[in-house]
Amino acid sequence: MREQTLIQAEKEKETGRDVMVVKHLFKSFGSNKVLNDFNLTLGNGENLVVLGKSGSGKSVLIKCIIGLLTPESGIIEVLGQQITDLDHDELDKVRAKIGFLFQSNALYDSMTVRQNLEFPLRRHWMQVTQQEVDQLVQEALEDVGLAHTINMMPAELSGGMRKRIALARTLILKPEIILYDEPTTGLDPITGKEIIQLIMTIQKKYRSSSVIISHDMNCVRLAADRIVVLIDGRCYAQGTYDELKRNGDPVIHQFFE
Repeated sequence: MREQTLIQAEKEKETGRDVMVVKHLFKSFGSNKVLNDFNLTLGNGENLVVLGKSGSGKSVLIKCIIGLLTPESGIIEVLGQQITDLDHDELDKVRAKIGFLFQSNALYDSMTVRQNLEFPLRRHWMQVTQQEVDQLVQEALEDVGLAHTINMMPAELSGGMRKRIALARTLILKPEIILYDEPTTGLDPITGKEIIQLIMTIQKKYRSSSVIISHDMNCVRLAADRIVVLIDGRCYAQGTYDELKRNGDPVIHQFFE
């Protein structure tokens, strides 16, 4: 009985740990201070939405997290490693554990769906056989309900299907953290809701932790376990959707009107 209790306590401890910590992050472009002492934490298995107006620095934040942009100062700790301290090879290994769903999908038009999904497997440091590649591609496509598109070209797919294929490519490395950059932008409301539901299904299946950049309040309402409001480069407020909706601050209330 004692052993079972210890195992359960360890599981609870693991579930509650932070997989990402951002502290006192500063990033500017000339005189424009985009991130100005910004802070956030991401818990294991949590869907965290960063909410803010267009141009508020949301996309800059996730580009700093994966090392595409270098902040002037601050700490970005991902899966226990300080991103800004890593060399190229070390950073590449951490990136293999982070999925990034681009707003534009970033599919290669000249490649089939299969080739698009195989690309990150070929690019990263891991060694896999062709049989393993085939299995990973098939599983990723089944996860997004598009196994039948494996030999199609991106131009043959609808906007919602391209978004799903981009998500499948994100999932193929079995990332521990997924970054979603405006996942419903450009989609009609029905397709957008399908993508949101897929994000939630992926979270439950893989217990992935996610940072979702969005100003789509339907996405925020459905997907967020917790919300961080990014205003003037800072974490202005945070809480659940219901907590922030009840907040009397007019700066916060404008998002929920």
